[in-house]
Amino acid sequence: MSSYTFSQKVFTPVPPEKGSFPLDHEGLCRTLMIKYMRCLLENQNETSKCRDVTKSYLECRMQHGLMAREEWSKLGFTDQVRKET
Repeated sequence: MSSYTFSQKVFTPVPPEKGSFPLDHEGLCRTLMIKYMRCLLENQNETSKCRDVTKSYLECRMQHGLMAREEWSKLGFTDQVRKET
């Protein structure tokens, strides 16, 4: 006897909205990642206090093709975009 019921819906995986986020196997941005993790630890996981490090890390990932190049405003840096212009 089969345990499959016909009323169950089949799960269909959906890819992430912005595509994959490849791992940094070569460690190209490892120092910035460690700096970011240390910043979070020192600031009780308050990401707002680590925004400059976050931006540096994302810039590194974009430069090395580990993520698609995006506008800073789409990555949540709208306040910093206004200051730069």
